[in-house]
Amino acid sequence: MGRVEAMETPQQETPGQEQLDPSASPPGPHGYSSQREAHVKRLRRIEGQVRGLQRMVEQDVYCIDILTQVSASTKALQSFALSLLEEHLRHCVAAAVAEGGPEADDKVAEATAAIARLLRS
Repeated sequence: MGRVEAMETPQQETPGQEQLDPSASPPGPHGYSSQREAHVKRLRRIEGQVRGLQRMVEQDVYCIDILTQVSASTKALQSFALSLLEEHLRHCVAAAVAEGGPEADDKVAEATAAIARLLRS
């Protein structure tokens, strides 16, 4: 009998969302590693806020109340992003700059691009 090959399911990409290749990321530990549990807890809270938005829409809640929750969720994600960026600068970028060479320039450019993405969002 012939072999059955598994078909890959294409991932849905949200407009403006980049597909990240995990194999392209540098190996850990990363700047956030020491705070991993706190970050996961924080992200679970944010996930709960977003699920709450879905319930609000399903329950036909007043528009302004939903927008207030959207604002709170957005602020929570922005705050998380800034915290992660600070840890990246303190750990990954600082280590690369201390070593010098082209890796330092690459890390600074990478951080600058991340900051630009955050400013556009």
